[in-house]
Amino acid sequence: MKLEFFKNIQFTKLIKAEGRLREFNFRNHLSPMMKDVCSVNVTDNRGNRIIFEMQKQEGGWKIAQAKLPVWILENENNFQRVIEEEIQ
Repeated sequence: MKLEFFKNIQFTKLIKAEGRLREFNFRNHLSPMMKDVCSVNVTDNRGNRIIFEMQKQEGGWKIAQAKLPVWILENENNFQRVIEEEIQ
């Protein structure tokens, strides 16, 4: 019986979005059974938690959802950079 292992990496980064520093929480799932997926969560100005996923594609990490606040979509390159830094 062959055991397959996966990495589960969690980290937090402060990223400036919508004119202020926000705490983004990342959880990266690297498993042979699923594509590289990183879930990200952050709170909005009202304290509501926004959760979205980023998937690794040929061009790098991309936000998987379309209906998100603009200040999240505008930071896709920043998210990609911090994910790559942490998983190396």
